[in-house]
Amino acid sequence: MSIPRPIVVAYDISKNKIRAKIYKILKEWRLGGQKSVHECRLKMRQAEELFLQLSEPLDKKGDRLLMVWLEPHRPVLYRGIGKNSISRRLWHIE
Repeated sequence: MSIPRPIVVAYDISKNKIRAKIYKILKEWRLGGQKSVHECRLKMRQAEELFLQLSEPLDKKGDRLLMVWLEPHRPVLYRGIGKNSISRRLWHIE
C-alpha cells in the first residue's frame, strides 16, 4: 500500500474553456494552488488517475501539463511569505 506523497501539478493552456475544465478537475484533488500551479498529496494510483483525467481535455499540439513528485528529504527553496499547511513539510507561499 502506498502512502500519499506531495506532488506539484503545473499547466500552460491557451484556451479558457479547457483551462476551466482542468481547474475544475484539480479542485477535487488539490490542497492549494495559484493560477496554473497546484499542490496535491496523492498515492501513485491517484496520480495516474489524475494524469489521465487532466490529459483528456488538453490540446495535444499546444497545451502543456507537468506533474512532479516532491522529495521530502530535499530542501524546499522559495521566496515570499510562507505559511504552514496541514503537514509540517508542506508550505503555501503567498
